Amino acid sequence: MTRAAVLGLEDGSVWWGEAFGDASPASGEVVFNTAMTGYQEIASDASYNGQMVVLTYPLIGSYGTFDRAAESRRPWVEALVVRELVESCRAGTGDLDAYLRSYGVPGLLGIDTRALVRRLRAKGTLRGAILQVPPHRSQDPDIAREAVAKAQATPPLAAKPLVVESTGLARQSGSGPKVALLDTGVKENQIRCLVREGATVRVFPATSTARDVLSWSPDGIVISNGPGDPAAIPHVAATTRTLLDAAAQRGTQRALPILGICLGHQLVGRAIGATTSRLPFGHHGANHPVQDLRTGRVVITSQNHEFQIDEHSIPSDSGFLVSARNLNDGSVEGLRHEILPIRTYQYHPEGAPGPRDNEPAFEVFMSDVRVAVAMK
Repeated sequence: MTRAAVLGLEDGSVWWGEAFGDASPASGEVVFNTAMTGYQEIASDASYNGQMVVLTYPLIGSYGTFDRAAESRRPWVEALVVRELVESCRAGTGDLDAYLRSYGVPGLLGIDTRALVRRLRAKGTLRGAILQVPPHRSQDPDIAREAVAKAQATPPLAAKPLVVESTGLARQSGSGPKVALLDTGVKENQIRCLVREGATVRVFPATSTARDVLSWSPDGIVISNGPGDPAAIPHVAATTRTLLDAAAQRGTQRALPILGICLGHQLVGRAIGATTSRLPFGHHGANHPVQDLRTGRVVITSQNHEFQIDEHSIPSDSGFLVSARNLNDGSVEGLRHEILPIRTYQYHPEGAPGPRDNEPAFEVFMSDVRVAVAMK
């Protein structure tokens, strides 16, 4: 038996469909992702904490779900919105409906996702709410008004402690040079990439201080991806500032390599005195073209973020240069220090989902780490 559900947006529009996953209501910002595969990786990316994700590819669920495809300990999306949920083949260990239901995450299917995405592109990210609808109240205008009112009452991302919710417990894996990872919502594939490159990775929760991180005497530091507005977590930006200072104090040849990814990239930007601002509807997908400004090479990237570093605000005396640019809108996609081994990427070099073309970023970082170790 199908269950009716409705999505109401803060602009007053209403979208009727069918429920799947959990039967609970949901609210959050509504964003869209253009990846054709990787729905489980998307759902379990902590950068989506506080958001409901509309998948633009129309047929979702065909290959089921896999334990190894989860990018964190649970799905973080507030809800998943799809055009059609198809029966999974036997490739997976479970199906998407059951996966979401087991973690209390609702879904909505059967709506015109193309029309919804066009609205989000035209108006920007909107807050929304999904309500389950009793069988005898399908298309009830009172339910529709309730969904819209709930959407309008949903707090903005900056008002929620998203990073604190998303950070995990301290843990360690791998063997080799010591890499401290500040977890603001890390995807598991970042850790896998570092371990594959020969690192011992110790994960520090986002609540850790710079002293906590440095007391382990790391050979390199990674600041991970994560959800929300970087301006809403000034304490993490302050920690990042202290880590940057510690890297520079070791001198040019022995400087501590630092890698920032997505939110980590934005936190480095704010730590050096730059400002950040919100993009109209964010970057969410696996097909964003980015150009390396030094080599001219263009790569296709995986992205998931709502905010950007404002290029004009980067202090001229910071030593940092813009290293990469998004070819769709010209936004900053990377920073590098002129002298020190500090690099950041707005996109996700680890993919998951998305192209793996950019995984060499971890190889470059670990090469810097080995040089620093050799100079000790």
